[in-house]
Amino acid sequence: MIKLIVYYYPKCTTCKKALAYLNQKGISYQLKDIKENPPSERELQSWVTRYQISPRKLFNTSGLVYKELGLKEKLEAMTEKEQIHLLASNGMLIKRPLVILEDAILIGFQEEKWGNIHA
Repeated sequence: MIKLIVYYYPKCTTCKKALAYLNQKGISYQLKDIKENPPSERELQSWVTRYQISPRKLFNTSGLVYKELGLKEKLEAMTEKEQIHLLASNGMLIKRPLVILEDAILIGFQEEKWGNIHA
């Protein structure tokens, strides 16, 4: 059985589609509300390192908090550590759903990229 952690926001329609997809495939997962229980700085740093991704890929660029903070203009000047600190401070800044697998991280829901997840 694959250990699958899904960070989601209950009101997010994309998250609902992703969970319906996992349920349809009979895939078990652990749910974490990204607003109530956002990933820690340590977790975020470990994912950035382990999966060799930029923390910028984790930002929810269409989210209200991102826009309110004017991050489009500010992210470029921030260090990786500062970006990770900001992401950990508010789960609504993180693109969702965020799926953590043993050997991959999936950011957002794109059915074609999720095709390799099996029950």
